[in-house]
Amino acid sequence: MKRLYLALLTLSLIWGMSFLFIKLLVGDLGVWGVVFWRCMFGVGTLFILLFFQGNLRLLKNLPWIPLLLIAILNNALPWALIAVSEMSISSSLASVVNATTPIWTILIGFSLFSSKMKKTQWLGVGVGFFGILVLLDLNIVKLFNNSLMGVGTMLGATICYGFGAHLSRKHLKNVPITIISFSTLGLAGMVSGFFALIYQPEAFLGITSISTLFSLVGLGVFGSGIAYLLYYYMVKEGSAEFASLVTYIVPITAMLWGSLLLDEHISLSMLIGLVLIFSGVYLSSYQTKKQKLANKIVA
Repeated sequence: MKRLYLALLTLSLIWGMSFLFIKLLVGDLGVWGVVFWRCMFGVGTLFILLFFQGNLRLLKNLPWIPLLLIAILNNALPWALIAVSEMSISSSLASVVNATTPIWTILIGFSLFSSKMKKTQWLGVGVGFFGILVLLDLNIVKLFNNSLMGVGTMLGATICYGFGAHLSRKHLKNVPITIISFSTLGLAGMVSGFFALIYQPEAFLGITSISTLFSLVGLGVFGSGIAYLLYYYMVKEGSAEFASLVTYIVPITAMLWGSLLLDEHISLSMLIGLVLIFSGVYLSSYQTKKQKLANKIVA
């Protein structure tokens, strides 16, 4: 268990710092430049892993159309939206909004994938959305300034993650996780590279300083490469439920990184909103022992 908890802590620190790296990079590389280089550094890391494992042969006969769609919804589009959001809100606030991802995943499953929702899940969704309003200080005026732009694009990213999760379960059940990660990162790199070529060609020559390179290593190699390995190690050696605990810790580490390194202010509304969102996520994903047993039998 010590190794599992060490992996959990390490992953939360890596993903928490990812929001900080995006904040630092978006000014120099632009939105699509950040996504492109993040994908390239990540896919390079996973290529080395697959090469030494001798698993590159598994790239044959893959369902490329579903992989492309999932690459757009799980990587290219949400990462671009996160970069846009961090141009107007702090990395700390972005990480807190990102914690609503499980709530959107459940709502999308109910709306489009025939999933059933119980009373506790509806309650959790309501509590989670109230938490988002608290993040805006319950101030209607904020709905018409930069906070809406930043929070709105961040929510868009979480909705993309929700769609991507369901499509992955539906179309990629039999594809190894490392292959999914490598393939989707590669495809997302192509998509983001195309948009960068059209709208931000200077991004391809944007790595002009050690600090930029360091941030990309942190965001791409660690945040998009090694992080995947840690996450799926926890799923395999622990459980999916244990791995999902990172959802609760990442906003905390991101707030700490933002406060320590970027001097970002942590407001009372952010802390209260975070607690409400966590409560909503817990209620919306709560399962009784009987339900957990039934899910294991189905799996």
